[in-house]
Amino acid sequence: MKLPRRSLLVGGMASVMLEAMHSLGEAQVAVPPLKPVSTALPVKEEFVVRDYEVCLNNARWHPMSRGARQAVIDYLDYKAHGVVMQQGLTSPASIAVREGFAELIGAKPDEIAFVNSTTAGENMVVAALGLHQPGNGNIVTDALHFEGSLYLYQELMKRGVDVRIVKPRGWQIEPKDLEQAIDGKTKLVAISKISFINGFEHDLKSICDVAHARGALVYADAVQAAGCIPVDVRESGVDFLGSASYKWLQGDFGLGFLYVRKDVLPRLERTQWSFRQTASYDYHAFPGDPVGQYPASYEQLQTAAGYFELGTYANSVLAALSYSLPWIQRIGVEKIQAHALELNGKLRREMPKLGYACITPEEAKGTIIAFAVKDNAATAAKLKAKKVDAGLNPGRMRISPSIYNTMDDVDALLRALS
Repeated sequence: MKLPRRSLLVGGMASVMLEAMHSLGEAQVAVPPLKPVSTALPVKEEFVVRDYEVCLNNARWHPMSRGARQAVIDYLDYKAHGVVMQQGLTSPASIAVREGFAELIGAKPDEIAFVNSTTAGENMVVAALGLHQPGNGNIVTDALHFEGSLYLYQELMKRGVDVRIVKPRGWQIEPKDLEQAIDGKTKLVAISKISFINGFEHDLKSICDVAHARGALVYADAVQAAGCIPVDVRESGVDFLGSASYKWLQGDFGLGFLYVRKDVLPRLERTQWSFRQTASYDYHAFPGDPVGQYPASYEQLQTAAGYFELGTYANSVLAALSYSLPWIQRIGVEKIQAHALELNGKLRREMPKLGYACITPEEAKGTIIAFAVKDNAATAAKLKAKKVDAGLNPGRMRISPSIYNTMDDVDALLRALS
């Protein structure tokens, strides 16, 4: 007995979704088309957060746009009305979102796997390379990598894995320090393209060139890069790249992406298994089934999804991304980056005059800028009084403007701290 692959249909989110679904000849929920939105920055009218606060903390999690929110509502309405069963493993929404993220980073769709989060993908890469146990080579990372990743690698160190954590000099990682840590036994170099701490930016291509020359693979956390600065996996040569949906991709929690360069797949070990990793599934256990050695036979997908996808994924987040990813592409990440750099440029000039020294290297081109803070409690009180939202940590403040922020928002922050 051969069972068709099937999953829940994500319907009625955006015009591209509707077109894809109609092409499959499936009944659809009637949903009013989303109105065209501006691609001229800033897009103030598309974000209701502006009615409540001056939000300059988009690197924490990005407020949802009106359009993405409506796409989620449309999906929930559809889900409440009943589920249309479809043939095939994936919904049209998931196909479009996978293709959209692949296009955003210069990859092919079959090099993209849906994962629960950026950190989940990084853990899977480590396991697939056999690096969760000692004796299989060393791992190189740095102290400006994501804190959850440092937890991972420090726990591996306790198991006896050779992990080399390069410390920053001041607020940046010196390329020569990272290069000196990589040797002929290095199996993985794991870094953040843009550091969540202060916006420090690695030269990903240079790291890949050094690592590949010594036989190592490179993983890049791009959660603070994808969607707000240009990312090209082909140009950099990176082997693995992870991201989530809830930051600059303007989605929500519960769905991330893992890029795996296709020619790297044969070097990996499958360490987890799921029905989503198979292209076909035939039973040999029930009356009328063909005879087989096992209760079932199947064909494994030789794609990133075939190695790393597990179980179901967040359809409501797919709905949001089905709106936000095409919109980001229409705006253009170069424009998004330039807009943030313009706002951050004024902060870089003016914040030191108020006693906040900049701790983001001038050459960093991400959307994050950070400053040293002498009195956290006083700074937090000033921001709260003026309803300005910035990221505060002991001794530092992180500011991360996005497409809806204006120079007036920057001025509001400066006035609050004056």
